[in-house]
Amino acid sequence: MTKPRRRDARLVAAVTRAAPTGLKVADASMSDIVDALANGQVTATALTNAYLARIEAYDRNGPMLNSVRALNPDALAIAGKRDGTRPSARRPLAGVPILLKDNIATGDKLPTTAGSLALEGARAKGDATIVKLLRDAGAVILGKANLTEFANILAIDMPSGYSSLGGQVKNPYVPTLLDDRGIPVVDPGGSSSGSAVAVAAGLCTASVGTETSGSLLHPASRNGIVTVKPTVGLISRAGIVPIAHSQDTAGPMTRTVRDAAMLLNVLAARDPLDPVTERQRRPADYTADLTRDAMKGARIGVPSDPGDPLNDSYYGKLSPDGAKLMAEVIKVLEDLGAVIVRASMPAAGWMSGPGTTMAVLNRNPLSGNKGNPVAQRIVFLYELKHDLNLYLKDWATRTDIKTIADIIAFNEAHADKALRFGQDLFLAADNTRGDLSEREYKSARAMDLLTARTRGMDAYMNQHKLDAVLFPGATGAAIAARAGYPSVMAPGGFVSGADDKDTPDYPLGVAFAGRAWSEHKLLRLAYAYEQASRMRKPPPGLASL
Repeated sequence: MTKPRRRDARLVAAVTRAAPTGLKVADASMSDIVDALANGQVTATALTNAYLARIEAYDRNGPMLNSVRALNPDALAIAGKRDGTRPSARRPLAGVPILLKDNIATGDKLPTTAGSLALEGARAKGDATIVKLLRDAGAVILGKANLTEFANILAIDMPSGYSSLGGQVKNPYVPTLLDDRGIPVVDPGGSSSGSAVAVAAGLCTASVGTETSGSLLHPASRNGIVTVKPTVGLISRAGIVPIAHSQDTAGPMTRTVRDAAMLLNVLAARDPLDPVTERQRRPADYTADLTRDAMKGARIGVPSDPGDPLNDSYYGKLSPDGAKLMAEVIKVLEDLGAVIVRASMPAAGWMSGPGTTMAVLNRNPLSGNKGNPVAQRIVFLYELKHDLNLYLKDWATRTDIKTIADIIAFNEAHADKALRFGQDLFLAADNTRGDLSEREYKSARAMDLLTARTRGMDAYMNQHKLDAVLFPGATGAAIAARAGYPSVMAPGGFVSGADDKDTPDYPLGVAFAGRAWSEHKLLRLAYAYEQASRMRKPPPGLASL
């Protein structure tokens, strides 16, 4: 059951104030909102009030989406200071309200909890690097978004969008259909579920989520929005509650591709606190080359069995709706001048027999038990103890929790509230040394890079001279994430609830994946597709106030 929130009187009063005139914030793009702020059509205060009103109406009441875990009590005060500063080249997000996933540290009054009861009162010693960048760009930090607890590394059976502190996030397209446990029949995607739902429902201009493997792509797909899962090293991870440094990254979540590019411009910066960012490569402006004709001549790979290119593809069998949707997507790409290349991934034959590499990438062959879900996360589990202990030491304050072992002990002492779905993954992680010295870890990480990068994406793209690889939803998340490579998700259309005829249609996105540092190319391709298809539709029943 969702934990009731204590409301700040100033924020509750804000919902009665007038929304900005002439601007429908429910589905306005960030580009439109920035223009409205720059032209004086709306103030940051009015815009913040409008989002607070929508949060009160649809997140706290009505369908109770539960996507916003905590509101910033200083949001209106910050917005008031921004009213005198219009967006500019130096402060491109001046007055723009942004939500942050609640594993991103802020050195203000907002706790940073990762959705855990164990960290309910925990604060951060300072802003995460990306939060500093957002503030410097003029953004209003509206609050923290709910998430799958600890970014879905606490327990194998944790539902997408559930945390012991924040409760269950609901998919805004199907918010009322729950099973007998109160879990959504159509999940909101994880683990950046609250960040995605808030953007889809028009509760903020944009949000920032994080991904280790699929946690940006999956909720973006499920909620019909855009995200960029960047190359590891493009965006600083300093101040973000970690899972695994080899794959962790933050990324923008927006309603349009241009908006994602705009936000990426702010987030992508070198940071001495995260040395991996020193090797980053990026253009001066990700929005500069967004054109409708970018797909012309592009070679797009569709990993599949050549004998059955849609129904025996990289991720397994598609539903009839999914197969139809992907056929329509591919037709749009071909009409735009793309060259579609259907071929199986080259790593398949040497490890998994005929077919594709998904079985290899989801089950590490060195784990000893391919059917064991804990073993499937072997790299994550070793890096989790090492990385989380460092975060708690270097960033967390106002808490007695200092190690992963402390979290486990707290959860056991409060099992009735904290362990609804267990903590088997944390227990497995705590059984490692915590210093990344084990041979099994080193071998598993080397195998991940071999299968995902050398014999996966690199080999496939080089062999077929591809500009990008196309995947339905988050089905290609594992190979791109393990390689540390980027993906861009755009709305693809809608699919039905399969056998349940009472389930309303819900979104399915399409992802364009590519080589390291190819975000600019992937954004161009996604933009061309987005402009031709126009598949995004806002959730029903969340009208402007």
